[in-house]
Amino acid sequence: MNGSVAYVVATLGCLIGVAGIVVAAVAFSRSRKPNRPTPAKDPFRDTDSDALRGDPRKLKPGDIVEIRGVSYAVRGSVHLVEGGWSWAEHLLDTVEGDKRWLSVEEDPDLELVLWTAEPAATITPGAPTLDFAGRRYSWEESGQARYSASGSTGLDPYGTVRYQDYRGQGGERLSFEAYGDAGWEVGRGERLHRADVMVYPQSGPEGS
Repeated sequence: MNGSVAYVVATLGCLIGVAGIVVAAVAFSRSRKPNRPTPAKDPFRDTDSDALRGDPRKLKPGDIVEIRGVSYAVRGSVHLVEGGWSWAEHLLDTVEGDKRWLSVEEDPDLELVLWTAEPAATITPGAPTLDFAGRRYSWEESGQARYSASGSTGLDPYGTVRYQDYRGQGGERLSFEAYGDAGWEVGRGERLHRADVMVYPQSGPEGS
């Protein structure tokens, strides 16, 4: 009886010892395994331009934006939503008082257009093609969006805007916008390359 007990105890001791060795070996092998690799990043996402030149998607009143060597202050911003689509338009101003608009849209790539108001224009939208300032434009799209305005834009804080957009050769644009019950305002646009635009975010109430 005592011999049997001793045999069982010895056997259990051997099993426990072997189990301890196995656990130690497993723990050691796990400690030598490399860490789980991080998920791969989108190879087509260009973050270098935003890091070096600032992100136009984040423009806000008070920021400074340089376009082709000309510095503008962002006086106001208008954010527009139509269904599941959204874009922004920013009122720019130089120290000499030259006012322009910069539209920022992802379609799906980032699209930047510098606009010049044409207050003396007498044309109206609706035709399939329009001739203006010696150029021909073809109808592209129209719709109505809700907007919210901040900073100095001359607009109500909230409202709706109707628009009709035309496109010419070489990325040129012609746009008609009517805010609220106002009449059509005409703007002539030029598409910009990403390298044309440098953003200098500014601190302050609008940028905090």
